[in-house]
Amino acid sequence: MVNPTVFFNIAVDGEPLGRVSFELFADKVPKTAENFCALSTGEKGFGYKGSCFHRIIPAFMCQGGDFTRHNGTGGKSIYGEKFEDENFILKHTGPGILSMANFFICTAKTEWLDGNERRHEYCGGHGALWVQEWQDQQEDHHC
Repeated sequence: MVNPTVFFNIAVDGEPLGRVSFELFADKVPKTAENFCALSTGEKGFGYKGSCFHRIIPAFMCQGGDFTRHNGTGGKSIYGEKFEDENFILKHTGPGILSMANFFICTAKTEWLDGNERRHEYCGGHGALWVQEWQDQQEDHHC
């Protein structure tokens, strides 16, 4: 099985910043990867295109994926509003890790997210490390 790759072209105020791409681990979390892929492409008529990173916390993560309310309280999946977690076998090992809570891109090792009662399912990995550089220039903010 070949894992799919998706990408986002990132811009701020219409100014292109670059492209971040992710290999989605469909071999480990097939339902989660299918959902993220479909939301990335918009193939179901809704998805991430045009949405923002609504939360940026330096030395932690950039969070996006709320394309309904744009503040972290909305979003939906291709399976309905929510769907069950598949497993927690993948770990938050460092910058560029893609994980699910809407979705977020780790900009540091976040091992405290592994194995606790508020676990976040890991979906894909190794997004472009320019995300770390970009995030380091931002303040903790919401859009």
